[in-house]
Amino acid sequence: QVQLVESGGGLVQGGGSLRLSCAASRLTFSNYVMGWFRQTPGKDREFVASCSWSGRSTLYANSVKGRFTISRDNTKNTVYLQMNSLKPDDTAVYYCNIPISTMTWSWGQGTQVTVSS
Repeated sequence: QVQLVESGGGLVQGGGSLRLSCAASRLTFSNYVMGWFRQTPGKDREFVASCSWSGRSTLYANSVKGRFTISRDNTKNTVYLQMNSLKPDDTAVYYCNIPISTMTWSWGQGTQVTVSS
């Protein structure tokens, strides 16, 4: 079973930056598109960003475009999310997974990002 472990979250002031990591195991990582999602209490989990197996093709939610950058290192089975110019609305638990609804793996524990105003 695929295992996903997110890390790198924390408390940051508005305008600050964080870099999230997601380490994946028990899969051939380079075969898969990877994505980041986020969820706040009482709301559905929402898509944030995705990148192709090579990392060359990326897609972003409008709310993060120009501020967040997704990347990956296939030698480390890890996908990253560089988050700049953070806003209080970015406060959420962040998760990684495959961004294909019919193939979603078990969710990891996520990593909490809190942005103060």
